[in-house]
Amino acid sequence: MPQRKPIFFQNGYYHVYNRGHNKQPIFLHYKDYARYLQRLKEYLEKHPITLLCYCLMPNHLHLILRQDSEEPIDVFIHRLHTAYTMFFNKKYERVGSVFQSRFKAKCIETDEYLLHGSRYVHINPIELLRAQGPALNSQLSKYPWSSYQEYTQPSSSLPISLCDTSIILNYFKKENQQQSYKQFVGNMIKNVSDDHLSDISSGKL
Repeated sequence: MPQRKPIFFQNGYYHVYNRGHNKQPIFLHYKDYARYLQRLKEYLEKHPITLLCYCLMPNHLHLILRQDSEEPIDVFIHRLHTAYTMFFNKKYERVGSVFQSRFKAKCIETDEYLLHGSRYVHINPIELLRAQGPALNSQLSKYPWSSYQEYTQPSSSLPISLCDTSIILNYFKKENQQQSYKQFVGNMIKNVSDDHLSDISSGKL
């Protein structure tokens, strides 16, 4: 009987996402977001994983990752989310799951999917930003809990840099990669319905 193909494989790209248990918030304070990013950085240094982009939302999160060895991505995610769950439960004096079941992962098999996936991840905060004014592409740069700033601002101006942005930015002309990517994201905001943008922001995966 032939063996089933592994879910995760070396050099594979994956869109990983998860939400809070019973759709509850997984980040209640800015220090919670900061702790998750701190742990993310720590475990990226310990595991052969490349982070391409991320977005943390109040009740869900997205990561786009590349598995750089035979060690499956679920080892990395399990350690990361176990550490965050222990922190969250201790801080808020609670027990039980923080995340809803096992994380979900979609294999990214085409360049188009990789580009669209990064754009999808980065527009997640748009509804939160609309509460502060028009949902403009430029406002995404003000959201502190995604990698969009890494894609659109000079690295020297960023407080933290976790991603290898070159993999996606190299699809754009070298002389104007950051501006081209910003326009690429902006086109999705313009062309997708308000209801769809709202679904994305609310984590209806």
